Amino acid sequence: LMKRFSSSSVSEDLGCRRGEFSRKHYGSVELLISSDADGAIQRAGRFRVENGSSGENTDCTPGTWHRTDVHLENPEYHTRWYFKYFLGKVHQNYIGTDAEKNPFFLSVVLSDQNNQRVPQYHSILWRKTGTQKICLPYSPTKTLSVKSILSAMSLDKFEKSPREIFHPEIQKDLLVLEEQEGSVNFKFGVLYAKDGQLTDDEMFSNEIGSESFQRFLHLLGDTITLKGWTGYRGGLDTKNDTTGTCSIYTVFQGHEIMFHVSTMLPYSRENKQQVERKRHIGNDIVTIVFQEGEESSPAFKPSMIRSHFTHIFALVRYNKQNDSYRLKIFSEESVPLFGPPLPSPPVFTNHQEFRDFVLVKLINGEKATLETPTFSQKRQRTLDMLIRSLYQDLMPDLHKVNNMLNRRSFSDVLPESPKSTRKKEEARQAEFVRLGQALKLKTTVKGDATANLATTSFCKKEPWESQSFCSNFPHEIVCADSWGQSLLVSTDAGILLIDDGQPSVQVFDKTLQIKQMHVLEALDLLIARTDKGKDSRILVFRLSAVQKDIETKQTIRSKYDCRENKLERTKGCHLYAINTHHGSELRIVVAIRNKLLLVTKKYNPCNSLTSSSVLSSSESPVEEFQYIREICLSDPPVVMTLVDGPTEESDNMICVAYRHQFDLVNESTGESYRLHHVETNKVNFVAAIDVYEDGEAGLLLCYNYVCQYRKVYPFNGGCPLIQPSAYDFHFSWNQVPYAVVCAFPYILAFTTDSIEIRLVVNGNLVHTAVVPELQLVASRSDIYFKATAAVSGSSDGSSKEKSSKSSPQTPTAYEMPECPPPSLEGEVPCKNLYKIPLSNLVGRSIERPLKSPLAPKVIATTTSSGIASLPATHSLSLSRMEIKEIASRTRKELLGLLDEPIPKTESAQKQNKVPRRQSDPKQGAVRSTSSDRIISSSFESYSEGHHLCTSSDPSTLSDREESIPSSYPFQLISLYDEDIIDLK
Repeated sequence: LMKRFSSSSVSEDLGCRRGEFSRKHYGSVELLISSDADGAIQRAGRFRVENGSSGENTDCTPGTWHRTDVHLENPEYHTRWYFKYFLGKVHQNYIGTDAEKNPFFLSVVLSDQNNQRVPQYHSILWRKTGTQKICLPYSPTKTLSVKSILSAMSLDKFEKSPREIFHPEIQKDLLVLEEQEGSVNFKFGVLYAKDGQLTDDEMFSNEIGSESFQRFLHLLGDTITLKGWTGYRGGLDTKNDTTGTCSIYTVFQGHEIMFHVSTMLPYSRENKQQVERKRHIGNDIVTIVFQEGEESSPAFKPSMIRSHFTHIFALVRYNKQNDSYRLKIFSEESVPLFGPPLPSPPVFTNHQEFRDFVLVKLINGEKATLETPTFSQKRQRTLDMLIRSLYQDLMPDLHKVNNMLNRRSFSDVLPESPKSTRKKEEARQAEFVRLGQALKLKTTVKGDATANLATTSFCKKEPWESQSFCSNFPHEIVCADSWGQSLLVSTDAGILLIDDGQPSVQVFDKTLQIKQMHVLEALDLLIARTDKGKDSRILVFRLSAVQKDIETKQTIRSKYDCRENKLERTKGCHLYAINTHHGSELRIVVAIRNKLLLVTKKYNPCNSLTSSSVLSSSESPVEEFQYIREICLSDPPVVMTLVDGPTEESDNMICVAYRHQFDLVNESTGESYRLHHVETNKVNFVAAIDVYEDGEAGLLLCYNYVCQYRKVYPFNGGCPLIQPSAYDFHFSWNQVPYAVVCAFPYILAFTTDSIEIRLVVNGNLVHTAVVPELQLVASRSDIYFKATAAVSGSSDGSSKEKSSKSSPQTPTAYEMPECPPPSLEGEVPCKNLYKIPLSNLVGRSIERPLKSPLAPKVIATTTSSGIASLPATHSLSLSRMEIKEIASRTRKELLGLLDEPIPKTESAQKQNKVPRRQSDPKQGAVRSTSSDRIISSSFESYSEGHHLCTSSDPSTLSDREESIPSSYPFQLISLYDEDIIDLK
């Protein structure tokens, strides 16, 4: 089993995370033409068509989309900062003009993130181009001024310096500015189309719908009477019944939704165009088209509808035979990508899941449409007009006010105020808070703000939820990398190997200080950068030799035992990088000041774990590497990433970041090309992540608050084509990260106290998790991080409940081990290690290359019936296909081979017993033997922990045999719900 996984699983593991970046999951742009009954072309338009990924390949290979996670993008409870963090709380607002004489507003508040005891400054900059939001860390010893906040937002030059606004009424005006981002409530059109109808006049003229259409409406929401309706009305008349008597309404994750149903709107026999119906549905950004008929009948096209306002059409078909819905999405070409992508095939048999998917898709689609030029330009003009009008109203009053507080613009700490005006300031703040709370309550009652959405998805397991890996870890972590199911960690106490539920094992003592490491299981290599300054070196070890030392418990190696493992010419290095996809050869680029050293592993046709173990006894791992060339740069690189070329010969690239720029360096020629220049005074380089969109190289450049995607085209005459492209995009983080991890479809930013989760394809925010004292440990495979465990007893139950609801992926009370209270005052609280499985993020089962180095070796034996039995106390993750294969064999064993003898287990042999499956004809029951129990308990434990585990002592099971009814089903459960097999 180990040999089978060792050669391919690492590249698959990384390919899932870095290589599957593809926009094809979100549809392709097509020219759609509609014609009349005579064949004459009526209208044409370019739409992006989403019909699910190709369902030809049914195996779990990278590039095949099997499921999708459904998330609201840019949810209001994460993006409506002013309503959530500012309104009703003491905060400060400033007004000023930039160098181009454009007015702006700045709002700053010191708040606690989701009751996690993490004080932060939330800042909003209101400008005509839109709003910019950032978080800044709070420090009781470091002063924070308005100038430093604006500088962090790339606003350094002013025509007029910012001045504070003290009027409580400013809260109402700023709330209006925030509402320009879009409505929190939605109205969607629902159009009923009979089979064969090809024009909008025919579709709008349907008086009543079919039975299946009525069931679909009942699935979407509730039928409400419009007259006297007090909730969100979506433009419908609730007084005189001029827009019909009833409609469909629902509330979804805090959003009120009104559906404009064509068959419920007024119908006119004299008006063939049904203008009254088109007046509502034609002015909806998103419209659902429910089409009757078979799949072979003429399909709906968006060009059939005459509307300049509708940008998204959701085509729904119902199949009576299997009681399922099929979904297809049409989006106008200018609409940015939005999720969730359709599953493959886009057929839903679970109606509730279909409803949730459709509503999330439509809400995300309307938000994305607001970013198109048609709507964004209108919103920008409106925002500019509101800001200028508010500026003109406030500036005369500010000039008249003679108050020392107005001088508090650049130098003072934000929450403080002069002592001479303390009482006056306290009275002003009390009135300020009272008015803000009243405004917040009025907005909520009016329905213009979402409810606490955390409670709506409390029971939903999110893909980024963490698992406890190691409790109360006492050491400071420098770096780490995953080794099978274990974690190799460099700490202040030496190099440790940690496994879940087992004591840590020391691999090297503390004389060896590793600053950077890579565990390459397929190549049987451990690469590490040790020490610092002039003594820094690159060391290469064989994993098999390290594992042998662990198993034999030999003397722990020290720095002085690693002289033969030093890679030549690497003395004084401060950084190195390896290629993530080492299909043909492993490449290492070592940075020694401003010089890059290119080293490759000698090609070995039998480059597997078996051949490496044979070479380990005769050849040093250092001898497998060869020096290629040296490349000189103008400055030492801060960030370095290797980019694989399409031909893997002479077009490999090195992305380096230094000074104010990202450059691409040709590995073959050493020539450098400017990739991106950063137009800011201060640059904090974070990462350059290589991603491969459908096989073509691209880079995610992360610096300051910005993450920018640049596509690197193939070489043309020796240089890469680096130019602005429609494929390029950028987005901003809410807080400056120190590390970024890409796990398609997500990209995660790690800060000192939070994890910000966005989508790679559009940068839209999905969730923000508050994790106090967060430290990212490893991310090349599964994501490991270290965080402070909250001491129980200092917080009440309500705060715990609120915390767990607002950030489900943050370690909660039932996930985190209890830490003993500090025995001494001021003692540092304990920290735990947590893991976010990569398989949960990328949406597929990840094959693991090796078992844990701390576990005993595995020898898989096969019984006469073909069932592979695993030794006790072993735990190994299996792929989806293997689960199916074992399930099939087990089914045959239980159904067709009951009369055949089952071989003795080791325990039974000792007791001279042959365990068999016995039946009692009198009682009509089947007695379970130890072999049957092993099969049952194995898959039950796998369904809970995604591992195939056997009982630690099979012999003890026979002592606890009990009768089981013959109709009792044995369920073999894999990672996917649809793979449930009932065995009797």
